[in-house]
Formats: sequence, C-alpha cells, structure tokens
Amino acid sequence: MLFRSITQANIKGKNGTEFSFVGLRNNVANVKSYEGVDVCWVEEAQTVSKASWDVLIPTIRKEESEIWISFNPELETDETYQRFVYSPPENAVVQKINWNDNPWFPETLRLEKDSLKARDIEAYNTVWEGICRKTVDGAVFAREMQAAELEERITNVPYDPIKPVHIIFDLGWSDATAWWVLQFVGMENRLIKYEECNQTTITEIMAKIQTYGYIIDTLWLPHDAENKTLAGNGRSIEEIVRSMGYKTRIIPKTPIADSINAARTIFRNCWFDKKNCSTGLQCLSHYRYEVDPDTGQFSKNPLHDSYSHGADAFRYIAYAITEPKTMTKKKPHAHYNIGNSWMG
Repeated sequence: MLFRSITQANIKGKNGTEFSFVGLRNNVANVKSYEGVDVCWVEEAQTVSKASWDVLIPTIRKEESEIWISFNPELETDETYQRFVYSPPENAVVQKINWNDNPWFPETLRLEKDSLKARDIEAYNTVWEGICRKTVDGAVFAREMQAAELEERITNVPYDPIKPVHIIFDLGWSDATAWWVLQFVGMENRLIKYEECNQTTITEIMAKIQTYGYIIDTLWLPHDAENKTLAGNGRSIEEIVRSMGYKTRIIPKTPIADSINAARTIFRNCWFDKKNCSTGLQCLSHYRYEVDPDTGQFSKNPLHDSYSHGADAFRYIAYAITEPKTMTKKKPHAHYNIGNSWMG
C-alpha cells in the first residue's frame, strides 16, 4: 500500500508526502494556516477572485515552491486571465495546451467538437480553442458590460475628496457580504471601489471601511438588515451601524426582474474603476440566468453563485439613485462602538 491514510481532505503517503484539498471560494482565510507547501495546484482557476489570489500567493512562500494553475479561459477580464496570461509574472511559464496536443484524442470527442463548431462558433472557440468569450452564456448584463467597455467607462476612476460617497451592501455570512462605493459627480455614477468578504462581522467590515478615508454620506442596506437577531444581542445590523454614527437607508424587497431592469437603466451612466472594482466587474460579467433543468433553456431567475452577491449589491444601486429622500434615517450621534458578537 502506497498511502498511510486517505481522508476527504488529505492523502498521506508512507514516504512522508501529503496532498491537501482546500476550497478557495468560501474559506480562503483558512489557506493562511498552511506552511511548507512545495506545490500548490489550482484547478478550474478561471473562477478564482482577486481577493483569493491576494491571500493564496503570499501563503506559498517556501523556497523553490511553485503554484500550478490550470483552467479553461472564459472572459478576458477575469482576474486569473489578466494576472497570469495577459500580464504574467516575470518568472511564470505560460503554456496553452489544447485538444490537438493530445495524441490519443478520441474519435467520440472529435465528433462532439466538430458538431459544436458547426452549431456555435463562439462556443467552439471557447470550449475547444481556449479563446475568451465576450460574455458568458445567459449573462444578465451582457449588453450593458459590452457597452461599458466600448465606451471606455471601465477605466481609472479616482476618488473625488470633495464629494461624499454612498456605500451599497448585499449582506451575507456563509455567502459573501459585498459592497460598492459610489460617488455622484454631475450625471455620472462613479463606482470607485468594490469589496467582498465571508464570515466577517459588520463591525469588522465598518472598521475596514473607515480605513478608506472617504467622506461617507449614506450606507444602503438590504431589507433584512432590519431583522433583530440573537447574534446582535437583540439588535439589527441597521441599528448597529446607526449606533456607530452613520446615516442609513433600507432598500425594500422588490421583484428581482424589476431591480434588474432598474439596474440596466442606470448602467449607461456608470463609470467603473478598473483596478479597485475588478472583482465586482467579474461579478457583473458572470451574473447569469439559471438553466431550466426540464427545458435546457435559460429561466427568468438569476443563478445564485459566488458572483451573484456583487451583482445583487449593484442592483440595489438603482434604488439608491432613485429612492425618495423622505426615507432617510438620520444618524443618532457620532461615536464608534465595536462589539464582540458576529453582528457587532
């Protein structure tokens, strides 16, 4: 027997080798605890976000250690493609390996390949030739994202220190909490920053936001921020945030289709900072409709996945732009109170 033990998370060999299997999507912070890694192999790497790479890369720091990455390219704007193919590190070895590099490529797959080429050349180019798509299949904001790129509204968008910012949230715990930082400058909606995190308390998030150094006008919270919970010692997230001295507004629950349409109407006036909103832009590019399992066609419901939280927060921006001023809740007083529960 070659192995000493095999579990769901580890394989340990009798010669001292060890293979560990770790997910990056929901528990990237756990990767920091790994030491002495010789080789880190990231499979299906096209979905890895900037935040995950920023944690993983400095963790693999043993002398002569390596990171191996394998993936099928999807969008050119994806963080993995930009970081390792479009502008690879100086010491990187980048190799495109395709179906025609396989000397044992089977006839069954050749027929499948040729059939797709005849039906859908764009899909063929992505699946079989490794050429990036312009948009993913079923993308909710496909035309809007293409227009933003063509009109060069994805660019360097600096913070204007004389203008306050609005911060729009989609809240989660196991799922990501996501937020966009927005400035109104003339007729432009300037998205200057996007961030997301998992299993982070609202007080920890607000402490991070304080480091931005922005003048904050309003924090926009989804309707469930009004719910009082035991984790918040009987307080809601909205109450916790207001107790820190911030002005808040609650975004009511609305039909998803309505909020998608509202987001489309404001998209033409949105400008995105390419660097500081890179993960958020990935969310908007990958936000797609579910496939109906019975018909094989796209449904009217967006897919709930790792990209949907950033897109949900963006949908709320449309309400933040048009919401009546009478809904404002004034901040009670200006002090900062960090508690110990997960909500604060």
